[in-house]
Amino acid sequence: MSPEVNKTDEEWRQELSPEQFQVLRQAGNERPFSGKYVHNHDDGTYRCAGCGAVLFSSGTKFDSGSGWPSFDQALPDAVRLETDDSHGVSRTEVVCANCGSHLGHVFGDGPTETGQRFCMNSVCLEFEPKDETTSQQ
Repeated sequence: MSPEVNKTDEEWRQELSPEQFQVLRQAGNERPFSGKYVHNHDDGTYRCAGCGAVLFSSGTKFDSGSGWPSFDQALPDAVRLETDDSHGVSRTEVVCANCGSHLGHVFGDGPTETGQRFCMNSVCLEFEPKDETTSQQ
């Protein structure tokens, strides 16, 4: 299935920071424990930094100790899983279903009933806090 958002590399370069471009569009990786969302425990949703699509709920986030924000599941139809044989090992890459951007990898060693650990790069995510007025009603 093709992503909904289809841009040239030049268009992506104009919209993303150099670090975002390197990770989102070139399947790079940020250093462990360097991302802004590793220790975020606020309620809300995580969106794709490339296109704004909603990917994860804060209720599925957990501290994996890996140095990257980790989730036990993505929202329905939010991501695609692809085989990644780079770096001499076979892993499962996680990409945004809407724009095809690289987000991270998923592993089968999660601590919850899903058994999954979606290990995401903070630079690929934008956090949207839960609306204070909604939570007080």
